[in-house]
Amino acid sequence: MTRHALSERHLLCDELLRLGPDAPTKCEGWDTRDLAAHLVIREGRPDLGVGLIVPFLHARLERGRARMAAGDYPALVERVRAGAPVWNPMHFAKVDEAANLVEFFVHHEDVRRAQPGWEPRDLAPNLQHVLWVSVRRSARLMFRKSPAGIVIVAPGHGRHSARLPDDHGTVVVRGTPAELVLYAFGRKDVARVELSGDADDIAALQEAHLGVS
Repeated sequence: MTRHALSERHLLCDELLRLGPDAPTKCEGWDTRDLAAHLVIREGRPDLGVGLIVPFLHARLERGRARMAAGDYPALVERVRAGAPVWNPMHFAKVDEAANLVEFFVHHEDVRRAQPGWEPRDLAPNLQHVLWVSVRRSARLMFRKSPAGIVIVAPGHGRHSARLPDDHGTVVVRGTPAELVLYAFGRKDVARVELSGDADDIAALQEAHLGVS
């Protein structure tokens, strides 16, 4: 099987090492060391990661992440590169591909697109296809807080109605699958998509919080 998630993991780690621990990312409030710590916690520290879903444990999660981020940065990045521990189902290739491709693709772009002079990568057609399948499946969740209806369109891949309109009309979001993924995950300022629809509906979408949180 093609392991796009593994490839994105290694590319991200290469970029993290190249830039060093203090480079900016598109994750608000995080530099590269914070992002690396987040990824290690996500896969290997469920005792801390539970703070992502249990509000009263969030402060504990943040303290743990800060301690981890303050440690040996190259060693931290290599923990990300090593992948999930053997007890985590994400250790297995098929689970890793399903659970981590979008995670590592988005965070790789979070690092790349926070640096000056970035340009979109020329991604392989099969990776674009997998990203289209992923964004189509998750679009209802990602766009759930949009007051406008949403139709996503990826030329050469298809179109998908992601959300029916609420207080507004429908906005068409057009781009490559990769750019649609980034837009759906809230990276609006760096996702190269085209928005078409009524100006008020587009403005409402642009102001809406997108993504899983």
